[in-house]
Amino acid sequence: MSNITRRQFVKRSAAVGAACTIGFPSLLRAQGLNEKLQVGFIAAGGRADAHTGFSHGAGLQCVAFAEVDKGRWGGVHGKKGWEQAAGYTDWRKVFEKHGKEIDVVFVATPDHTHFAPSMTAVSMGIHCYTEKPLTWSVREAQLLAAAYAKNPKVVTQQGNQGHAGNGWRTAYEYVKAGAVGEIKEFHTWTNRPVWPQGYKRPAYSDPVPETLDWEAWIGPAAMRPFIAKYRKGPDIEDRHVGKSIYHSFAWRGIVDFGSGALGDMACHTTDGIYSIMKPGYAATAEPVEMNGEIGDQWPKGMIVKSTYRAKGGRPGFTTYWYEGNKADGTPYMPEAPEELASKGRKMRLPRTGNLIYGTKGKMLVEGDYWGEARLLPLERHAKFGNPPQLLERSPGHHEEFLMACKGERPREFSQSNYSYSGPMCANIQLGNLCARAGKKLELNEAGKIISDPKINDLAWREPRNGWGPLEMKV
Repeated sequence: MSNITRRQFVKRSAAVGAACTIGFPSLLRAQGLNEKLQVGFIAAGGRADAHTGFSHGAGLQCVAFAEVDKGRWGGVHGKKGWEQAAGYTDWRKVFEKHGKEIDVVFVATPDHTHFAPSMTAVSMGIHCYTEKPLTWSVREAQLLAAAYAKNPKVVTQQGNQGHAGNGWRTAYEYVKAGAVGEIKEFHTWTNRPVWPQGYKRPAYSDPVPETLDWEAWIGPAAMRPFIAKYRKGPDIEDRHVGKSIYHSFAWRGIVDFGSGALGDMACHTTDGIYSIMKPGYAATAEPVEMNGEIGDQWPKGMIVKSTYRAKGGRPGFTTYWYEGNKADGTPYMPEAPEELASKGRKMRLPRTGNLIYGTKGKMLVEGDYWGEARLLPLERHAKFGNPPQLLERSPGHHEEFLMACKGERPREFSQSNYSYSGPMCANIQLGNLCARAGKKLELNEAGKIISDPKINDLAWREPRNGWGPLEMKV
């Protein structure tokens, strides 16, 4: 086995086992699938807890991890059997020192540091699961989609867990059964942001905590001083005083690091749109309304409109995204349709969800993760009944990823892979991009902005020296 890497051995053994289980299953399954996949983590605390917990329970062996805050290293070292895993604050060392040992890596850092380790993993032939949003910028998402196509043996997944649920599948089946006719519009809204947003960058700074590697936390973004928490001031709401600004959560509202409410929730809340419509890149994206300007932080609220081309025999359609609050404090939300009534009693829209407008009817989907899909009015839903099942149900978001990594199922069984989630994320980040540009953007079918070529510069950010991908095969 000296002439092949351990990762190649595991892949070959799993492939042989999957191909030959009819003839002599016990021998070959033991040879391949009982060999522990070796895992690395880029982040060990916060959202990463879900991945370390799943991986430990699934019997993966942690080789190495990177976590910028040593106070969170217990997310790996606190698990039985993982006490000896190599820990670093710099993600680059995981790949430089352990790249040949690792089969699978999970990336769960802030948005601005998703791209570089994910691109490095895929380019090195390591299966990669990346939290949502897949990337911080439009161009990064497009590059990861290209890397997935270029490296056909690598399994990938974006962490939009609702994609493994039944909600969008049921909605898809209603659409295919003709329950709403041809779809004209999607209206999607969220209760985010729930973190401080819409402020100017504070002028003060604080000492960096001893446990935090601020250089690694900043990564590809421009360096700035560390600030621990918001202090009382004329433009700071009292409810936000004392809350963190950057580490470990409120970075979502900072343009350099996060993607605002769109980045936080649209990969969940608009997922069904891309699953049902398979639209390709948007034709246009424009800010309809914004509460505040975009500077260091995203605005307190906005509405974004996008249009999509006719494709595959279906007509074009329009999407509307609503987030945050208006200047008077009321939330941006669509108008409740007249059909949202039951036996003459008017009902309110849920605080987050989707409304689908078709030529033959309307449908409401509640919640962030495409929960129950209901035709409107509800009396029509009861009369229509359940649509015929057309789609296979998922064993679970982590599970489908791991099954594909092991070779138990095909690569595409990991269904939110980069070929799907890359273009979806690019479209979502176009919403933020048109808001930053303050104008309507027109794009060609390849996802390039043609109305104002200068805006393409905003679709990409050159990483700070040394903090880009270690390898990039696209």
